[in-house]
Amino acid sequence: MDFLGSVLFLLLGGFTGVLAGFFGIGGGMVIVPAMLLCGHGYDSAVGISILQMACSSVVGSVANFKKGLLDLHVGFWVGLGGLVGASFSGAVLTHTPHKILLGIFILVTLYALLRFIFVPKKAQEQDAKKLQLNLKNKATLIAIGVLTGIFAISLGIGGGVLMVPLLSYYLGLTPKQSVPLSLFFVVFSSISGVVSLYQSHILQWQYLQWGLLVGVGSVLGVLLGVRLVPKVSAQIHRLSLMVVYTLSLAVSIYKWF
Repeated sequence: MDFLGSVLFLLLGGFTGVLAGFFGIGGGMVIVPAMLLCGHGYDSAVGISILQMACSSVVGSVANFKKGLLDLHVGFWVGLGGLVGASFSGAVLTHTPHKILLGIFILVTLYALLRFIFVPKKAQEQDAKKLQLNLKNKATLIAIGVLTGIFAISLGIGGGVLMVPLLSYYLGLTPKQSVPLSLFFVVFSSISGVVSLYQSHILQWQYLQWGLLVGVGSVLGVLLGVRLVPKVSAQIHRLSLMVVYTLSLAVSIYKWF
């Protein structure tokens, strides 16, 4: 790989890292289309994206924990779901046509976006409350993690675009509570996804090299993104998330056609 190519991968990682830290997303919505536009195959784009997610999510989650933004007791259950769901990503990516997967993800993302938009205003303005970890809520966290892990990792997307509104709607968590949980989920789902893709012979050595370069850049970017979250109001953060969801949906539809 030449020097210019290495720098471009690092810059791409830095940009996606900022998004990962601020929005709780894996950055795949940027990396996958960028790789496709550069002429790379879908499988390589997904592999590079997942490797980047593994790097940025670990660093971002450590930073969130130190700042008191991450509840590990809640994160464990959603992470467990992601670990299970993402383990099927290799088989799903191998045996399911990409267009079908993307079409399903478009529908699920649209559903999640509409749910997020139409949350009652009172629920949007309420103060953050600690989630009670009863059996029902644990099962809900695992189910959200499994669902997001299967579809998101198979598409090279971290899943925050889907998980944040689901956590907000079904468990009453505020977006600023959901973002750190979503990023923590990506730790489990991305590592599980890398193992699954490697075992399915989708993730090759060259993709590993590119993915690690993007990952190094994302580590630096995610530190900046995490620092930005406490500096914005809940309303601005929510509106920003809605813009990102809409753009993600638009890009997915464009890729589908």
